[in-house]
Amino acid sequence: MRVRNAGAALLAAMLTVALVATMAAAALWQQWRSVEVETAERARVQSLWVLTGALDWARLILREDARSGGADHLGEPWAVPLEEARLSTFLAAEKGVATNTEDTANQAFLSGYISDLQGRMNVLNLVENGKPSEPAVRAFAKLFEKLGLPRTELVALVENLRFAQDTSPNNGSSRLAPLMPQRVGQLQWLGLSTRSLAILGPFITLLPMRTPVNLNTASAPVLFATIPGLDMAQAERLVSIRQLAHFRTLADAGKIVPDAAGDLNETLHSVNSRFFEIHGRLRLDQTVVDERSVVQRDGLSVKTLWRDRGSQGIQSAQTAPLQ
Repeated sequence: MRVRNAGAALLAAMLTVALVATMAAAALWQQWRSVEVETAERARVQSLWVLTGALDWARLILREDARSGGADHLGEPWAVPLEEARLSTFLAAEKGVATNTEDTANQAFLSGYISDLQGRMNVLNLVENGKPSEPAVRAFAKLFEKLGLPRTELVALVENLRFAQDTSPNNGSSRLAPLMPQRVGQLQWLGLSTRSLAILGPFITLLPMRTPVNLNTASAPVLFATIPGLDMAQAERLVSIRQLAHFRTLADAGKIVPDAAGDLNETLHSVNSRFFEIHGRLRLDQTVVDERSVVQRDGLSVKTLWRDRGSQGIQSAQTAPLQ
């Protein structure tokens, strides 16, 4: 009887110890999880603040570029990418300033670049005053043919874009019209396939108004598509020559390709830009936060149209409204 009671007591003691250990482990795990969540949230907020500062810095560069005047080209300071560098190198700008290796800023790395959106073909140019724009449709048709994309998707894109823009009260089918895309990735709503959109991505953009193509920043396929009398060899020649000396006027570009000079006009072509895309990336510990912003420059005013943020290592993303 005593042996049986001793065995029961030992079993109860073991169960009690196991229960206490389980509860302690659960409490420790909850505490660890709370610390990790708080650390990740703090890193995310710090990253967004730094990227906001980087955006303001990029806007300042574009503003100073506008102050200097002249054509916009790839040899200007705004076109030089920022390779990944420690954030502390920006904060310790003065000579003799020591940096703490344990400081958070010393463990953060910033990189980014600015790209000219008017070096791409604006999808919004396809429709003008509710009707397909013939020059823009021809240009996109050349690009589709060059990239080996189906012409039927271009036809659907033009018609759906016209349909989405038709907000007149006499449009009885307005409820069935597709939503007007705000991003290039949303052009699938208007009939582009995933494959076509991936191929077109480097050559097209979606801006809030009709825009000409900047001959100083456009790629060879874009030049080939938007200048009717140009072949691909001439387009590549334009790109090669402008690396030595950018085009100050449309006439400068016309001198390089005299046969196509008559096709250049200020409605479709330009040597200046108003819309830019700013890419920023901050790496902080195990978190990488990417931000993409589109800005519009009018004179010395540089306005942010929209910002997209996404993070790796933290499962979150957000889109900021228009500012």
